Amino acid sequence: MYIPITTAALALLTVAMILLRIFWERVPSLLRFVLIRTSIALVLLQAFLAATKWGTTSNHLNAFISWLAVASYELLILLFSRLSPRWLTSISAAILLIPLFAASILFPLTDLFNPWPNKKVSIDRHFFYEIKPWGPSGAGGSSDGVDLLVCYRPAFAPFLRRKIQPIPFNIRECNVKTASATLSPDAKTVVATCPRWPSESPGTVDKLLRLP
Repeated sequence: MYIPITTAALALLTVAMILLRIFWERVPSLLRFVLIRTSIALVLLQAFLAATKWGTTSNHLNAFISWLAVASYELLILLFSRLSPRWLTSISAAILLIPLFAASILFPLTDLFNPWPNKKVSIDRHFFYEIKPWGPSGAGGSSDGVDLLVCYRPAFAPFLRRKIQPIPFNIRECNVKTASATLSPDAKTVVATCPRWPSESPGTVDKLLRLP
């Protein structure tokens, strides 16, 4: 899951932002103006993408935007700590930075270091699903599995996508490596299918997702 390298990179980014905060007065005024307004725009952009579930079809680009938003958030919080009374704003800044190392923030950032993008399978002109492996071992352990993340891709901007919903399959219930999904003829539902293991009774595990 690339968690160690992501955590290390986030720690280095935090140190860099702290150094920028320390030497902020030495930064040219025009650059400070640009940095502050760009940071606000990037944080708002990331908040909009997270709330609407929109993004690009490239996981690396989505992760890069997330990293820029994290750096911007850190800069704004650290600049806030320069305000008076500093003892209070510094404590508040430290508290506001801690959640950045939570799993919900780290996991999306790991995509930047993944050299193998998740497989995308088109099921219609406007819909596709992305196969996202998950689990602590990443090598077929008892808790491993995959999410078939169903996405919508608008015809006017095929480089964009909107996440609809993941369909999870656990390795304990079926052979997740052969899981797939198809669109119903009426284009109102997605049927996800995962064949059972050869040692089990023949059949598949089927899950239904109704499209909005």
